[in-house]
Amino acid sequence: MSLWFLLSTPVWGPGSVLLTVVLLLRLSVCIWCYLWDLQHCSTDLTGKTAVVTGANSGVGKSVSQELAHCGVHMILACCSHERGQQALAQIRAASQSNQLLLGEVDVSSMASIRSFAQWLLREHPEIHLLVNNAAVCGLPTTRTPEGLDVTFATSYTGPFLLTNLLQGALQRAGAARVVNVSSFRKEKGYIDEEHLTGTGRPLTFNQNYDCSKLLLASFTGELAQRLQGTGVTVNSGDPGVVYAEIMKNFSWLYRFVFWLLSFFKNSKQGAVPVLYLSLAKELDGISGKHFSSSCVITLAPKAARDLHVAQSLWDTSARLTDLDKMD
Repeated sequence: MSLWFLLSTPVWGPGSVLLTVVLLLRLSVCIWCYLWDLQHCSTDLTGKTAVVTGANSGVGKSVSQELAHCGVHMILACCSHERGQQALAQIRAASQSNQLLLGEVDVSSMASIRSFAQWLLREHPEIHLLVNNAAVCGLPTTRTPEGLDVTFATSYTGPFLLTNLLQGALQRAGAARVVNVSSFRKEKGYIDEEHLTGTGRPLTFNQNYDCSKLLLASFTGELAQRLQGTGVTVNSGDPGVVYAEIMKNFSWLYRFVFWLLSFFKNSKQGAVPVLYLSLAKELDGISGKHFSSSCVITLAPKAARDLHVAQSLWDTSARLTDLDKMD
């Protein structure tokens, strides 16, 4: 029976065609996921320390679980103690690792980040890997008690402060990596520093998330320049279209539509690009780059490559986070 006969029969209505396309795309993703396999990675993690923010669910949890399998000292940086404990127990059971530690931190709170950093540096004075994964989306403009926008604080300002507070520990490790989890949505954003405090030009639905990820891309390039020669590299990577708990703030209809479209990846598959940036030997010494969900270097948006904008954004972020107060 010919393929043309099958496709031309009445049973192949719009629904059937859509289902076939979905199944073919799922198959292609499964094949793609084996292009870089952690099991074939020879990077030695014994005795090293890794920190992942937003580790209690989604991509962050999957990244943490895979790293724990490799024998790394794994720090799960989570906002909720209860949910963090649940994630720790699940990761410990799956990895059989006894080198897991839970750290409580609200990445939207600069005070919480400072407290977490102080605790972390006492426990682990050397850090070999920092994955800035925590993010929120689907929220309207909402200010924190410190006067920062919640979405921008969680996805950009918090990672900015945390990474800077841990710079000493990263440099003491001798060779360390910072991985900023990006998003394809950064292409839809623009840079307005006033957004950091919940003001600035108007934003459309969820554009605050898009803009925050663009700021993170700008930060990646600027930080890489500042850390040249220290042994610390900084790159950002896009996990792709992943249906995860970050969607919880959207309406059920929006989540349902997104679920229909998110046949591309689950959280474990979305973790692959992040793990690639964290571990791949061929990336030794590579810094300030942006990687697509297929682990390929891509050009950052034009706004993120503007050196004057990056410098101004850094200065504003340093002022808002009291970066000079490096306690």
